[in-house]
Amino acid sequence: MKNSQEKDEEPEPTVESEDIQERIQARRLRIERRIEAQRRAEGTDEEEGVKIEELSKSLKQIEASRQRNTKLLRDGNEFLTNVRVAGDARENARRIEDDEARRLRREKLEAEAKAATEKFDDITKKWEIALQKEIPQDLHEMLQAQQEGCDSLIDEKNKLINELLFELKAKDELYVKELKKQSEEIDLLVERMEEQVRTMTRAYKQELLQIEKAFVQQREDTMERQTSDWEALMKQIVDRQNEYLQARQLRVDDFEDQLSALRTQHAEEFNELKVTLEQDVERLQQQVQMMKATFQLNLEKLEYNFQVLKKREEDNTQTKSLQKRRITRLQDALNNLRVKLRKQEKDFKQQNEQLTEDYSFRDLMKKAKNLLGADGKKFHDIWLMNEEEAKKLAERLLDADRVLHEQQLGIPWTEPDCSFLDNVGPVVSASDRAKSVPVAQVVRDMLSREGGDAPGLEQLGSVDEARSLAARELNPSIVRSVLELVCDEAGFLIEKKLKTLLAPLEKDERNLMQLDAVFSALGITSEDEIDKMLPYFLQDSGAIDEEDEPEEEEGAVGGGGSEAGSGEEAAEEIRRIVSPKDGSRVTLIHPNRVRRALRGFVQELQRSHQQRQHQSQGGGQQFTLKDIEERDDSEDAAYWARYGSLIDEDKEALWDALLAGMEKYSSVLQSRSSLLNETDALRLQNAELRHLLQQYVTSKVNQELEIPPTRVMQLDRLG
Repeated sequence: MKNSQEKDEEPEPTVESEDIQERIQARRLRIERRIEAQRRAEGTDEEEGVKIEELSKSLKQIEASRQRNTKLLRDGNEFLTNVRVAGDARENARRIEDDEARRLRREKLEAEAKAATEKFDDITKKWEIALQKEIPQDLHEMLQAQQEGCDSLIDEKNKLINELLFELKAKDELYVKELKKQSEEIDLLVERMEEQVRTMTRAYKQELLQIEKAFVQQREDTMERQTSDWEALMKQIVDRQNEYLQARQLRVDDFEDQLSALRTQHAEEFNELKVTLEQDVERLQQQVQMMKATFQLNLEKLEYNFQVLKKREEDNTQTKSLQKRRITRLQDALNNLRVKLRKQEKDFKQQNEQLTEDYSFRDLMKKAKNLLGADGKKFHDIWLMNEEEAKKLAERLLDADRVLHEQQLGIPWTEPDCSFLDNVGPVVSASDRAKSVPVAQVVRDMLSREGGDAPGLEQLGSVDEARSLAARELNPSIVRSVLELVCDEAGFLIEKKLKTLLAPLEKDERNLMQLDAVFSALGITSEDEIDKMLPYFLQDSGAIDEEDEPEEEEGAVGGGGSEAGSGEEAAEEIRRIVSPKDGSRVTLIHPNRVRRALRGFVQELQRSHQQRQHQSQGGGQQFTLKDIEERDDSEDAAYWARYGSLIDEDKEALWDALLAGMEKYSSVLQSRSSLLNETDALRLQNAELRHLLQQYVTSKVNQELEIPPTRVMQLDRLG
């Protein structure tokens, strides 16, 4: 009961459904119900089996036709989609290859960029080395090496560009091949679609014929079966005669009605199936027409793109002709400029000759300096070689003297003065050492000075104190204050990285390093230039109120700088500044004016350098090698003479006496050696004689003698 209720609740399939399987199931249910009704009416199981078998023939044919058509449609769709699947697979493989090629190309570009960066950094570093070269030949070799490095870098870049162009050209060719391949695939797809339509049309026609034949055969079988039944019934009627005539007539009428109903039903089903198949054929034809329209649209798009490219090519041709005309006009302008250039070359030729003479003279001076530098280096190397050899000989001499005193004479050895052996390189005189003091050392000395009881910045009490200050040039406390002011206010000349490195140091050491960096940036290289700089940071108390007057301030700074031409002029300027005028005080300038003071000092320093350079160029005709500063060799002879004074005359006499005694001792040792050799020879002879005697005594011949030699020897011993 429950199962029957569940079946009643479920929706039954209908023949009006769009699903083919559902329509087939509905027909089967309808046929089964009809058969069940007939079985109930007739009450015969045999007739039910026969009818089911008769009905199943047409249904089997319909099912077989449906399956064959479905399989044919599926195979056709698969046959059509094979083209797309192959295209998708080929496109996927191409994209994988493109991704791999793109990755390799990116890695190659990154590796090449890294290598190029390393080569470029190497070339950049070598420029600093090239700037330090002083010999023209070395500089020329370095420049050639740099040129080769640059050429190598450019060749690698060109090689990479050529490889990329080759890959681009290959991609263009591949694109053309793909277009051709796609066109061929589209033609193949259209051909297969048309073939599929023809195949499906032919298959549907054949299946319709088979179904129609099945229904005709089923009708014939049914008619034959009904005829046989009819004859059997007629025979029964004859046998039963009139008893069954009325019942038989009723049954015959009923069978005729059923047969008519079956015919009508089968005709309806046949018509419905035919309409359905015709609709499927029309739908497939519409799809074919749509595919043809899509193909035509794609073909028109390609044709349009081709026309666009052709139009672009025409535009490019016009642009090329326009550019050619423009090049012609520019060529005319270039010819005019060349004419002007030749005129200017004629005008500048005389100036060039004059400048050539000037630069030739400068090159001569530069070559002379290079020659002097090379000679100085050669002199330094020869000096070091001779000095090293002399030191080795001196050490050997001192070691021999020490051994003679301690081992041979047994007396203590006193080491002579060997402090001059610590010297390395040519001897530097006191004046040269004073000139070679670095600016950092000068600043260190200035910062380490103590002010004592001298007056500071606040006030100078009297004229005597001012004079003493001028005599000493400046009070150390004032100098220290000036340097601290420069260190505090000129920090913008120091690199941030250097400030970070100097932060952990103590204040004095940090100020010293900062002042060294500031003086290097300003071009200050000597103590005289520092003395010239000091007056720029001092002022009278009467001038404090005039800080807001830029013109007077610049005039004062310019006047101070013009008078600071030498060491004596700097001292005179300091005396002028620190000398009291109307009870005024000497103070430092305001920190806001430090940059202006530095600018004035640097301008004056550059002006003095340019004047000296101009003077040196003006007197260049009388330039000789003697104008260059020469080395002071006054102490060389005394230095080399000290090597010879390591051993004095007393030690030489001692060595002579010791040599005579050692020679006598050597002769005695030689005589003893000869006697020892003779003694060894005699001992060897005695051993040989003793061995021969022993062999003679132990010989068998002695036993045959009446008086053997041993008997004689014993008698000799007893006697």
